[in-house]
Amino acid sequence: MKNNTPILTDSHKRDHAYLRISLIERCNLRCTYCMPEAGVQLSPRSHLMTYEEIYSIAKTFVEHGVTKIRLTGGEPLIRKDIPIILEKLASLPVALSITSNAVIIDRFIDTLKLHGVNSINVSLDSLDREKFKEITRRDEFEKVYRNILLLVSEGFKVKVNAVLIKGFNENEIIDFIHLTKNLPVCIRFIEFMPFDGNKWDMQKMVSYKEVMDIVNASFSEKEIERLEDAPNDTSKNYKIKGYKGSFAIISSVTNPFCDSCNRLRLTANGQLKNCLFSASESDLLTTLRAGKSIEPIIQKAVAAKFKVRGGMDTLEKLQEPKLHSQNRSMITIGG
Repeated sequence: MKNNTPILTDSHKRDHAYLRISLIERCNLRCTYCMPEAGVQLSPRSHLMTYEEIYSIAKTFVEHGVTKIRLTGGEPLIRKDIPIILEKLASLPVALSITSNAVIIDRFIDTLKLHGVNSINVSLDSLDREKFKEITRRDEFEKVYRNILLLVSEGFKVKVNAVLIKGFNENEIIDFIHLTKNLPVCIRFIEFMPFDGNKWDMQKMVSYKEVMDIVNASFSEKEIERLEDAPNDTSKNYKIKGYKGSFAIISSVTNPFCDSCNRLRLTANGQLKNCLFSASESDLLTTLRAGKSIEPIIQKAVAAKFKVRGGMDTLEKLQEPKLHSQNRSMITIGG
């Protein structure tokens, strides 16, 4: 029976129905905006959640109102027990989805279908093989692109996430949008965000306004259609009339969506983050392993959530290295 205690409602009256669970801190790519050049200090294996613990924690959140769970990493598909994790979570009354770099996703088509995972977010920051290799530090473009086409052909709902970095890939914005002419995918342009070790600089960011300036210079006003955003959506959605797919912009820096945020994050080592930008964490795993209730910790963590970006409510604060460098690297948070 569902417990109606509103432990997932914060002090700003936001209800949190969406849990993102990172399964692993490792990845088979080394994207520059996600992983520091020198790598990261991985948690000892004994400090990571087992599949039973992932299920137990997720079940508690579902009992209190979570209706959507997204699995992230690192690369979640390199975790060896991913089939049983999917099986366990699919038994809960939630919409289950996954974010992947798609390097090996072709091996899991049947498994994903079996457990009702039909929404896939794929990271792809360039359509140019050499630039892909530069940003990911791996030569896997052909495999990723081929697997995106495979996912579409197999009937999955595919969103392609592209982090924009000025001077690197903003000249590919229109190429990405043209991809939606014949492919029913959503291309999502993401503003470059600051995390520990990713050498973030405001000058490297391509803003929502800059993206739309580029779009407006290439398409007429009549061709650009503003779509209705879903409730609690992080993106502003558009399409070019006549195109099968769509495109969107996630403007976490210049135009944040914090007022309608309904997301919480669980790291692979069992820490609850109430905001992607928050430096603070709440340890659920230690309490769970001690046989105690994790509900009071969840309630306290949710109640303490800042109104905007982990307390960085101005661009000036966001540009202060001491504030955002206290957060984890993106790879150990979960995409």
